Formats: sequence, C-alpha cells, structure tokens
Amino acid sequence: MNMNVDVILGLQWGDEGKGKIVDAIADNYNAIARFQGGPNAGHTIEFDGNKFILHTIPSGIFHRNITNVIGNGVVLDPFIFMKEIEKVQSAGYDPHNNLIISDKANLILPGHRLLDAVCEAALGNRKIGSTLKGIGPAYTEKYQRKGFRTGDIFYDEFEARYKLHREEQLKRAKEIHSSFADVQIDGLPFEEYEEKWMHALDQLREFKIESTEILLNRMLQEGKKILAEGAQGSLLDVDFGSYPFVTSSNTTTGGVCTGLGVPPSSIGKVFGIFKAYCTRVGNGPFPTELHDHMGEELRKNGHEFGSTTGRPRRCGWLDLPALRYTIMINGVTDLVMTKADVLDSLETIEVANTYKSQNHEFMLPEFRLGMSFQPTYLSMKGWQTDITQITEKSDLPEAFLHYFNFIQKELNSKISYVSVGPGRKQIIKTN
Repeated sequence: MNMNVDVILGLQWGDEGKGKIVDAIADNYNAIARFQGGPNAGHTIEFDGNKFILHTIPSGIFHRNITNVIGNGVVLDPFIFMKEIEKVQSAGYDPHNNLIISDKANLILPGHRLLDAVCEAALGNRKIGSTLKGIGPAYTEKYQRKGFRTGDIFYDEFEARYKLHREEQLKRAKEIHSSFADVQIDGLPFEEYEEKWMHALDQLREFKIESTEILLNRMLQEGKKILAEGAQGSLLDVDFGSYPFVTSSNTTTGGVCTGLGVPPSSIGKVFGIFKAYCTRVGNGPFPTELHDHMGEELRKNGHEFGSTTGRPRRCGWLDLPALRYTIMINGVTDLVMTKADVLDSLETIEVANTYKSQNHEFMLPEFRLGMSFQPTYLSMKGWQTDITQITEKSDLPEAFLHYFNFIQKELNSKISYVSVGPGRKQIIKTN
C-alpha cells in the first residue's frame, strides 16, 4: 500500500494553529480526516474576511471538492455539531455534500456533559481544567463498552436504551455531587439542553454515516491522498502527555491508525505544528510559563484566549526539550512554526534549551508527578520587524532567520512552513 496518509498534529499543549495549516495545504489531498478528540478542539480558519472556529468538523470543509471525514476515534456531540453546521451553511457551504461521519464514532450524551461538570466541581482546588464538553465521560463509557455510537441512532431500540442509560447517569451524578440538579449545560437546565440535543440528533440522521474505515482504505487502494487531522496537542496525550492534566484520547501519530482504521504502513509525512512560543489552557505543568509583563504581552499580541472555552491561555517561551520529546514519539518528518509574527515587537527572545533538576541536565522532559524542572534559557536578539506581509523566506529579517536556524539545528528537524499571520495565505514555504 502507498504511504498516502499524511498527518498534521500539535506538538505542544494544543492551540498551535493546526486548523489554519490544514486549510492552507488541503488542496494537496483528496480527503481530510479527524481521528480523535471532540468539541474540546477549536480549529480557527480565516479567509476572505471571514473567521470560523471548527470544533468537530474537519478543517477541509471549505474546499468543496475534498471529502471530509469524522473518524471513529472522535466523540461527537450532536448539539454542538449542528451549531457548527449552521455557521458553515450560513457562509454558503453545504457539509451534507462533502462530510462523512463514521458509524463507530461515539456520541457525547447530555449525561456526559452533566457528569463532566459535577466531577470537575467535586475536585475543588484539584481541578484538571476540563472544557466541560463531556469528553472524559464519553471516552470512559466507550472503554467501559457502554457507549452509544452514531450508527446506533438508526435502530428502533435506541430511544429505550437511551432512557435506561440516562437514569443510570443521573444516579451517578447525584452520588458525585448532591446539588447536581442545579448544574446547567451551556446555560440551560439539563432537561432543556437534552430537548435541544434530541432535536440535533434528528438533524444528524440526515448526514452520511457509514463505515469510514472502508471508505478511507478504498481511497488508499485507488492511490488517493488523505490528511489526518489531529486535535489538542501531543503534551495532552492521555499516555504521553503531562498526566493527569491531559485529554482523554491519543493525540499522537499512533492515534491515527486506531482513530481512522488505516494501517501503520500507510503513514507518510508527519507534520508537527508548534508555536514560536508556548501556551497552555487549564492546569498542569508548564516549565517555561511567564508570570510577568512578558507573559501578558505574548497573550495580548497573540490574542491568546481559548477558542473553545474563552479562557485566557497561560503563555511562556519556546520549550525545546518538550519539542524534542514530541518530535520523537510522533516520528515528525516536517515541522511547521506558527504565530511567528506574535514575536515581531520583542527586543529579546528567550528559548529553553535544556531542563535542570537536582543538578542533572535534561534534553528531554519526564512529566511525572513530583518532578520539577528549571529551564535553562538562551537569549536571542528579536527582529523587531513586521513579517506579516512577507511571502518569501529570503525576505525574512536576519534575526528571524537566526532564530529559525537555531531551532532547526537544536531539534535536528527541518521547518517546512512558517505561518506569519492568521490568514490562509499568510504562510511561507521554507523547504
């Protein structure tokens, strides 16, 4: 089989700009396929003066001739999904034509969102920082073999099975938090949200829902090219991220095979996306976090507020040990640097090149409970030039190229693209 599945995924804690990059290179592919995560993702795409934030829909949806696939590894909330669909349709696109959903993708039920909220509330000061989209409970029930799949919604017994399961979820919610009945979902009481969810479920039945693993493998046999789109970031991977402050799915290259049903031998290029600095939403370790005016400046310059939650993102300098780690576990072949323009005004830029812990120096992180790291930084001169209109690598400032070349050398990996702004065309091919 040809190695015709390329992969795009984040190398940090999410929010690296994956949606923009998928949209920018989508024309090279016949299909774009999401392989994990759910509406906790927020992939932002800007073109022709429009801005879209996609949570579940693949980022190739605005290319009418490209098939977009929601894979079996995704968890789907019909209510949030249909709100997305309405926004895409209002821009003149009809996802019914080029979107296909796996019949094995698990549904996020209203009870999952209720359980997510009460579990997070019960943790108090030990909160994980959940997006409260029901992701964790949905994946939990998937692996408990209690989940509801999209393919189930066409069976006559679905409603009766749902009602029984609903009672079980409400009972658990009451056991976790006695005031569970006061919890609202998207500003609505549970019953009102559930009613809207059921209406969205009826709309979901109008989409193409099928065995997408068969579709994708057939495309591969025909020599067609597929781009697998990841959500969140590698440092949020449930196995290899900063556990327990992680998401509930495998955000790394390994998740492509289980999340789409394609063989490992089909994987070709792996594009690893990273910001020219670091951000994180929610709790958990962040070795290079800045708590001073510089962190505020990065947040302001980069408009660093969660596209899904609206929460202000924690900001810090670029972390090379963490990148070495995620490049290693993903088998990254091509790096993509995003939001380089956010650093345009800085006089000095710092980069964490190693960690120190108990007099030992680390080139790679080991995110274990009880481990604390002190980053060691290298300072570089900023370019203090507006790079947002530059289209050729040769026109980039000398100080920027020094930063660029230093990162490539330290990571022993090539940077193939640099994003210099949010727009579809604000990207420079560098290799």
